[in-house]
Amino acid sequence: MKKKSLIIIVAVIAVIVVIIAALGGTYNSFVSKQEEVTAAQSAISTQLQRRADLIPNFVETVKGYSDYEQSTYTAVTEARSAVSKASSVEEQQAADDELNRAISIWVNAVTEAYPDLKANEQYIALTDELAGTENRIAQARKDYNAVAKEYNVSIKKVPKNILASVFGFDAADYFEASDSAEDVPQVSFE
Repeated sequence: MKKKSLIIIVAVIAVIVVIIAALGGTYNSFVSKQEEVTAAQSAISTQLQRRADLIPNFVETVKGYSDYEQSTYTAVTEARSAVSKASSVEEQQAADDELNRAISIWVNAVTEAYPDLKANEQYIALTDELAGTENRIAQARKDYNAVAKEYNVSIKKVPKNILASVFGFDAADYFEASDSAEDVPQVSFE
């Protein structure tokens, strides 16, 4: 009789250990995927900051050609500052949209007023650098959305969704195009 009791106790302990190990593995998986989402969001921030850091060089190049539009430059500066302060996906999207609008308006105003600027080597190099940065931003957003999707799927599948809910793992927001993204910016270098 004692031998049967001992076997039952060992079996129950083994089942409990297996359950705890499975729960721990699932929890650790959620943590790893959540960190991938955070790292991907940081990559977007890095690229947005890279673009924002190019703006002062752009301004210095244009300054040599004109008394550039102060109000437009102020809008660019404020939008650039917002990019630096953005921490969530929503804040990054809003700041990025504002910076895109401000840059578009500013570049249009300057290139229309000073058409010989487009021939300046430094100006050309900076526009190429900005274009490259835009490509990096697009890739970082794509990478972010891929890891966000993987994470979101993992915390929504049954039965893992129960554990995710218990431990407070919330879905990651996707980086989506803003409503204004459908409007093609009109930048003229004529």
